[in-house]
Order: sequence, then structure tokens, then C-alpha cells
Amino acid sequence: QVRLVESGGGLVQAGGSLRLSCAASGRTFSSYTMGWFRQAPGKEREFVARISRNVVITSYADSVKGRFTISRDNAKNTVYLQMNSLKPEDTAVYSCAAGTTWGTRVSDYDYWGQGTQVTVSS
Repeated sequence: QVRLVESGGGLVQAGGSLRLSCAASGRTFSSYTMGWFRQAPGKEREFVARISRNVVITSYADSVKGRFTISRDNAKNTVYLQMNSLKPEDTAVYSCAAGTTWGTRVSDYDYWGQGTQVTVSS
């Protein structure tokens, strides 16, 4: 029903920036809360950021506040994650997700992309 494809990951030096994109297909993209999650090796998937249907409401994990910015362009069916001042501990597979409620848990989201690798070198 909803398909999500991430892009924009790569290798970056500590202190650098990356912008991730998540392209969505589906007739009702604008009706979903969109979130970004990440999973590092040996760790559980964790919440990073979320954005509401009306764009102006956002929230972030404490670990990324002030460094990451989530945004969406409903006309393009795309959500973005701008990542600045990257740290080695940001290294993970980043996935976007779509849900019908305002939540921060994996179980709050119904549709997931395949993930894109972000590696930050020290």
C-alpha cells in the first residue's frame, strides 16, 4: 500500500553533513506521520525523528537535537533528514517509516523502507 525507498547515505568524516531522502509511493502519503529510525550493529532500532502531517510539528531524539532536521515535501512524496555535525556514534542503517499515529516506537509505524547506510569516520 505504501512503499518507501531511502537514499543519500554514504561515508562522511566526523563533523560533516549528509542529507537522506525517503521517496514514498501511495495515494495517501500526506496523511501519514513520517519517522526516521536507525540501527547500529548489535543494537536495537531506535527512534531518530518524526514529522506530522501538517509539517510544522517535529520531534527528535535527544541524541540528535540541534544537529538533525526532518522535513517533508508532500508534493514530491518525499521526507528528508538533514544531518549536520555528524559523529562516529551516528553510524547506523537509517530507515524511514510511515504511521497513522504520533509515536516514537517501532510498533507505531506500519510501513518501512529498506534502509541506507551512514558511516561516520573519526
